[in-house]
Amino acid sequence: MATKLFIRSLSWNTNDDSLRSGFERFGTVTDAVVVKDRDTGRSRGFGFVTFQDESSANDAIDQMNEAEFEGRRIVVVIAEDRRGGGGGGGGGGYRNNYGGGGGSAWR
Repeated sequence: MATKLFIRSLSWNTNDDSLRSGFERFGTVTDAVVVKDRDTGRSRGFGFVTFQDESSANDAIDQMNEAEFEGRRIVVVIAEDRRGGGGGGGGGGYRNNYGGGGGSAWR
């Protein structure tokens, strides 16, 4: 089963290709993307890497979380899908301090 990782604190110079090549040593990477600002096209400092299997993703977390990558100490965790159903409004996206918000229970 494919497993998506969330990577934050990326160097502003990290791009999709360098992110992919930095994580390929742990297994088959099916997707690697650095999230960019819509207006400027510059990196927002975080991205996602999807591995073909969970074991490779776990190896990447073990080896890369809090490790130096392209001059920055990065954080690597499992991405939590927030696009699914459930409560209040707000945008989709992924958790871990980035992406959509949520609706308020207070009325």
